[in-house]
Amino acid sequence: MNLTDKKIAIIGLGYVGLPLAVEFGKKYTTVGFDINQNRIDELLEGKDATLEVEPADLKLADKLSFSTNLEDIKECNIYIITVPTPIDKNKRPDLSPLEKSSESISKVLKKGDIVIYESTVFPGCTEEVCVPILEAGSGLTFNKDFYCGYSPERINPGDKVHTVTKIMKVTSGSTPEIAEVVDQLYKSIITAGTYKAESLKVAEAAKVIENCQRDLNIAFVNELSLIFEKLDIDTLSVLEAAGTKWNFLPFRPGLVGGHCIGVDPYYLTYKAEEMGYNPQVILSGRRINDAMGAHVAKKVVKLMIDKGQKIKNSKVLMLGITFKENCPDIRNSKAIDVYTELTDFGIDVDVYDPWANAAEVKHEYGVDLVQEIGTDYAAVVLTVSHDQFKSLDINSLKSEKTVVFDIKAFFDVDSIDARL
Repeated sequence: MNLTDKKIAIIGLGYVGLPLAVEFGKKYTTVGFDINQNRIDELLEGKDATLEVEPADLKLADKLSFSTNLEDIKECNIYIITVPTPIDKNKRPDLSPLEKSSESISKVLKKGDIVIYESTVFPGCTEEVCVPILEAGSGLTFNKDFYCGYSPERINPGDKVHTVTKIMKVTSGSTPEIAEVVDQLYKSIITAGTYKAESLKVAEAAKVIENCQRDLNIAFVNELSLIFEKLDIDTLSVLEAAGTKWNFLPFRPGLVGGHCIGVDPYYLTYKAEEMGYNPQVILSGRRINDAMGAHVAKKVVKLMIDKGQKIKNSKVLMLGITFKENCPDIRNSKAIDVYTELTDFGIDVDVYDPWANAAEVKHEYGVDLVQEIGTDYAAVVLTVSHDQFKSLDINSLKSEKTVVFDIKAFFDVDSIDARL
């Protein structure tokens, strides 16, 4: 199989699409396509606001170009779709980005082309949802005129060690021959190797259960933290003791947000319910994890009362609003649940986060970030363990009555009042 004549289009240039486009752009003629002109302008200037790709790496991708114009990708023969797949306010899959991108690709689809999906979906989505859109818009027939592949993304935002080429890639294709083409294509850039799944559905299912498994494990330790709180036992101390056994899994309690762990399980439960099955364990884990932000806020308020603090109009500092440490991504951050619950008590909350974009936080959550940490806080709540907070003198922010709650077990235990 000759890959040298392949022209690749990457549709969607976020945390997943851009690193992939850069790697392909080092070997193949590649066009990075996005509907956001500001994102394209930024990349043309050699900058990446997601901080996933360094300017030097952008320069190394000398076969990569960027565009918002469909005309610029019509000569491509492999289209890789990496758009987000969020959930709506009712926690049901929102497939509109996937559907719209499929519709766009259908306008330039030609005989012999391959469309590969990387977006997290429920098993069967590629063939049940995407393929009909591709057929309707192109007038072509699936597995006769054009083909599909599915290779789930495995990007870990903010992780500079486990980058795209260093994580084994699951691949699949709509026919055995196309599966081999897709596998060889990814194998040409993924140094960690590939795993060829037996079907599109298997690859789709493999992706979604990766995050379901992590979600349930975190839900387990979150529930343990709720139990141990009632028993007046420090959860981390228990986990450290249990962790001396070789096969004990090192999960920690915390807020479960982001666009993967806190979202993907709903794609699987949606499909399960559509097939007439009630997924009790997965949804139970989701309920536990979704409730942790409110639990933290109520615990902080209780500790403030115990110290004789006034609640209404008191001032609280919240450290962190992104969904995880050392990453600017604020999508589906559960730190906002802590903020919302605290403000519902009439508390004035300062949010400080050196990683977050203030304009994005204002647009997404209606919250104004503070640029400097103030003084005289009734409570300090660490929600995200950014490295910058290591140099923070937490004792300088405290008075005798100040409550310090550490969600991430980040600060020295002698400096805090409680942690998960």
